[in-house]
Amino acid sequence: MEFLVTIRQDWAALRDLPDLGALVDGERRVGRELIEEGVIVRIWRIPGQRANVGVWSARDATDLAAQLDRLPLRRWLDADVHALAEHELERP
Repeated sequence: MEFLVTIRQDWAALRDLPDLGALVDGERRVGRELIEEGVIVRIWRIPGQRANVGVWSARDATDLAAQLDRLPLRRWLDADVHALAEHELERP
């Protein structure tokens, strides 16, 4: 299944964390792993915000939740998730 996932950081809570640098480094590392594994299919930054939107691939919603939970910053992220279905215009 594919999902449209919008992720926003709670910057007010994040900015004062003493280990923020290490968490951000971990977030980037896990993000690259998710891309390499094909979980994150496409991802875009949302200019002017601490947010991104992407197409994620997972077996089901439970698997997607587990993939999101791999993110070191997950505790401070708000994820808005929409399951995607094939559009009839995409069919041959």
